[in-house]
Amino acid sequence: MLRFVIRRIAWAIPILLLVTFLTFWAVKAGTDPVASYIRANPRVGAQPEKVQAYREANGLVGSLPEQYFRWLGNFLTGDWGTSIKGNRPVWPELKDALANSLVLGSVSVAVGMTIGLLVGIVSALRQYSKFDTAATTAAFAGISIPPFVSAILLQVFFAVTLTAWLNTDSPVLPVAGVYPPGHQGFDLGLRIKHLVLPVTVVAIQIIAVYSRYMRASLLEVKNSDYMRTARAKGISERKVVTRHALRNSMIPIVTVAAVDIGGIVGGLIITERIFQYKGTGDYLIGALGNGDFPQIMPLMVLIVSSVIIMNLLADITYAWLDPRIRLG
Repeated sequence: MLRFVIRRIAWAIPILLLVTFLTFWAVKAGTDPVASYIRANPRVGAQPEKVQAYREANGLVGSLPEQYFRWLGNFLTGDWGTSIKGNRPVWPELKDALANSLVLGSVSVAVGMTIGLLVGIVSALRQYSKFDTAATTAAFAGISIPPFVSAILLQVFFAVTLTAWLNTDSPVLPVAGVYPPGHQGFDLGLRIKHLVLPVTVVAIQIIAVYSRYMRASLLEVKNSDYMRTARAKGISERKVVTRHALRNSMIPIVTVAAVDIGGIVGGLIITERIFQYKGTGDYLIGALGNGDFPQIMPLMVLIVSSVIIMNLLADITYAWLDPRIRLG
């Protein structure tokens, strides 16, 4: 197992370097930091010496590989530069956005996966039952409803309809923001209240997807030859399911989970924009709109890195679930 893990890590490092280099090239080509700097500072355009000084100060001289490795060295040592618009350090603002997205994404994935997997397991064990039919119908509905539709419906219900029914001055649940306007400091109760609706929107999709994947995977494993052999040996159905079926049916689930969890760093753009939730999705849209290369690049590398790391962990999990994979 240790040899398998070392081999996978050895492959992940050059892949990470290659992908981050391609990301650097694509982001630099798509935003052109020098042009963005001139747009943000129109008077500088008539002063070539200041433009050149900006190039040199931000490592934008030399060949593309030289610029990349210069940027990578700064990135790894914690020097993430300053934004073009506003001339603010990149890290503090990105850190807050990243923390908000990790909270929203982690809670949503935890709630969605837990409920989705449980629903999928029960549906597979009670195939064609009333529960299975209801769960299948609900899953198709959940997958079919876009997040922006469910988000707007929840906002209208809690901000307008329910408020009118209860005759209250404010919505039962907040429909925007991380905290109320003007709030300072950390408040767990307010944080949870502001998370309820965004988490619900994201979890609906996750529950629908994971319940279907789990049901299909478990049904396939249940009807396999080795499961019939285990039953023929006299092993109880409960042990057959818990010791054999569930473990093997988790392999395709791990693939989907690796992509979902790895993408949390990138934020949930639609949900964050609708709920005015200041996460990395909202941060990225603003940075792209400004063509702000120093803001965009660290986030893109974090997104790429998280996806590669989660896929590495998925490979290791495969080997743990099915030892035969280690021989591949």
